[in-house]
Amino acid sequence: MGLPLLDAMSPAGRNLAHASSTPAAAAPTRMACIFFPNGAIMPDWTPEGAGRDWKLSKTLQPLAEYKSKMNVISGLALDKGRANGDGAGDHARCCATFLTASQPVKTSSNIHVGVSVDQVSARQLDGQNKLSSIELGLTTSRNAGSCDSGYSCAYSSNISWRSATQPMSKEVSPKLAFERLFGNGDVAGRRKRDFYRQSILDVVADDAQALLKRAGGSDKRKLDEYFASVRDLENRIERTEAEERAAMPDLKVPDGRPETFREHARLMYDIMALGFQTDSTRIATLMLDNAGGSRVYKEVGVNDAHHSLSHHRNDAGKVKSLSTIDHYLVEQFAYFLEKMDSIQEGEGTLLDHSMVLYGSGLSDGNRHQHDKLPIVMAGGANGQFRTGEHIVMKDETPMANLYLTMLDAMGTPAESIGDSTGRFKELLAG
Repeated sequence: MGLPLLDAMSPAGRNLAHASSTPAAAAPTRMACIFFPNGAIMPDWTPEGAGRDWKLSKTLQPLAEYKSKMNVISGLALDKGRANGDGAGDHARCCATFLTASQPVKTSSNIHVGVSVDQVSARQLDGQNKLSSIELGLTTSRNAGSCDSGYSCAYSSNISWRSATQPMSKEVSPKLAFERLFGNGDVAGRRKRDFYRQSILDVVADDAQALLKRAGGSDKRKLDEYFASVRDLENRIERTEAEERAAMPDLKVPDGRPETFREHARLMYDIMALGFQTDSTRIATLMLDNAGGSRVYKEVGVNDAHHSLSHHRNDAGKVKSLSTIDHYLVEQFAYFLEKMDSIQEGEGTLLDHSMVLYGSGLSDGNRHQHDKLPIVMAGGANGQFRTGEHIVMKDETPMANLYLTMLDAMGTPAESIGDSTGRFKELLAG
């Protein structure tokens, strides 16, 4: 398990740890991609105005505090999410193309799509971190059988693709995701640690103490915040498991998932933030639900399934419920940005040094539209992206162009991806 990036870790920091002004160590750039299904109510999503003269929409209001550190991008399209002669199956295609921008082969067995942007980058960064990437979700994957009009369930369950035929199955258990990042893979050792309730922080305690001896005030504060956040996350995971076991005391319950969407989503967001903070990984994906997801959001007063609501046929009640869901999902995303922006790294924050894509492969779920997609890009990618804008692109601009620019910012460039036609220069600083 790694420690957060400290000033004392750099040569300059070691020499000047107790000086009044400490040069910041160079921070790596991180990439997170977050998917939500079933599109959005676009009139409530789309901001008013363009460029720097814009106002947050009703749905995006929870992001108000981070308006200056994010962009809303309008006009992007995933043409390969359309039928293009293959008939029904828009939900499966919107998921399969979300990070690949490639046409999935309509099949329930011999799957074939493109390599996703996260994995193009992960391949080039392989070996630099404990994990090249981590794939997370809130709903279990199904990689066999048909889930949407003859399309394999693999298309509906995965946004990350290592190769055209190999999806990167996501982890939905917070505990297992945590251990994938911070455990050592030793099952016997893990059982021993659980038995004695040892904190995973003990693994780095000696290193931390050595660093503290030469750390300045800023580094000591970072370590205190880091230790507190990891212990809090561990405690929350243990508490979730204890509550689940208490509810079914006569059953041997495997490591499970939190009952509420909010707690599950926020645990996964915390795990991503910790993975980035410790440089255990620089690339993460999160699916808030599978394509065509039918989660019921009773916690915000919506008692109908998300997917069925998305076919609203302009029914005012259904539209209102969908807008409520959209807003609720954005609230959880705002929590992630708050977490990222609270973690100091050198002269900036973890959010400043990251790019965080949030969006869906559909815009209007009622009509299964694959253009004018709801997309937010947060973070400055280490100063490479300018932020604080509503970037309105010409209709049908390939979303793959954005991916090429993201790959450039990660230092893992590619000549093309999916149906890209060029770089997304509108995002670049300078």
